Amino acid sequence: MTGAMIARLPDGRMHLHHGPIDIIAQAWGDASAVAAGERRAAERFGSVLAELAAELPVLRSEGGQPTGAIGRVMAQATAAFAPRFITPMAAVAGAVADAVLAALSVPGVTRAYVNNGGDIALHLMPGESLTCAIAAQPGFPDRITVRAEDAVRGIATSGWRGRSWSLGIADSVTVLGRTAAMADAAATMIANALDLPGHPGISRRPAVDMQADSDLGTRQVTVGVTGLTGDDITRALAAGEAMAQTLRTHGRIEAAALFLHAEMRTLGPIALKEPALV
Repeated sequence: MTGAMIARLPDGRMHLHHGPIDIIAQAWGDASAVAAGERRAAERFGSVLAELAAELPVLRSEGGQPTGAIGRVMAQATAAFAPRFITPMAAVAGAVADAVLAALSVPGVTRAYVNNGGDIALHLMPGESLTCAIAAQPGFPDRITVRAEDAVRGIATSGWRGRSWSLGIADSVTVLGRTAAMADAAATMIANALDLPGHPGISRRPAVDMQADSDLGTRQVTVGVTGLTGDDITRALAAGEAMAQTLRTHGRIEAAALFLHAEMRTLGPIALKEPALV
């Protein structure tokens, strides 16, 4: 576990930090089970970064076939979107959240979540639910409740303003999926599709200029969005919605919320509500 930081926040939540990975996790249930799950989660987390670093070139290559446990989940999640361009790295945050959650969710833990920088993996036993915040634009409702009977076990967000580079112009796209890894990959693809190619108000730069080892290579990533008219926003959102609907039709997502400037579109069973206490 060399280099990994395992801490307890004042409110009792776990804080797991190692290099670029920053996780907040929490579990409920039998006290001894929760304690055992937290120990397992901390142990699993300690090996994550080394596991990923060992095969980064493969994870950053289109169609890469990694051998590590998390890498295989990443590759499986992203393969569903071929032949469109995508690498296993599009699912890395969600796959890490899934892996840590699997360690945390021992028998006796009734509900739990692992939030890896906004990509969230959920564990819900029958009768349980969790209310989560999403990255909505200011002024929009930003809470969603996921129940045990729902198919959703992962929530992920992508967009040009986020931690990773995007080929599109979405301020944010939040996806609800069956796993965090699948939601992560799908959010990337929908955010890429929400675009206005050739629009003069959109600034782009080669990904390698922003990050030398980016898996996007010389592809143009969005660095600025200005001057959009109402019609522009409608057209861009329609392109993102079309991608999201296709993915939902093929069972790759459960629901999605798309945000661009002062507009929002949702599809699927996603009922956003104002901030509220769980």
